[in-house]
Amino acid sequence: MTLLNAPESFSDQLQDKIQYAETGIVSKVLLKLPHCQYTLFCLAAGTDIAEHTSTQNAVVQVLEGNGILTLEGEDITLEPGVFVFMSANAPHALKASENLAFLLTLSEPR
Repeated sequence: MTLLNAPESFSDQLQDKIQYAETGIVSKVLLKLPHCQYTLFCLAAGTDIAEHTSTQNAVVQVLEGNGILTLEGEDITLEPGVFVFMSANAPHALKASENLAFLLTLSEPR
């Protein structure tokens, strides 16, 4: 389910939405509100995301798989259950060691 400006509460099963391409990234916006967005990212094994920044705060919640997130020069092992907060404009990069799925929440900094 993808909702823009959700009119009411809802629930959904994230495991049912996880889908990988042979290579690269599959992303699905699950919910978009005026000040935050929730996106499911599914990266195929071996996929790299080069260092970049975001003007928004970000939270990564790993659902399955493994990888390495380099956040402000520090390597963080991504595995199921890991929660990472990234402040706006923090440089970060990512490499999926195996198929990797995570929920990315973007929010406006205060």
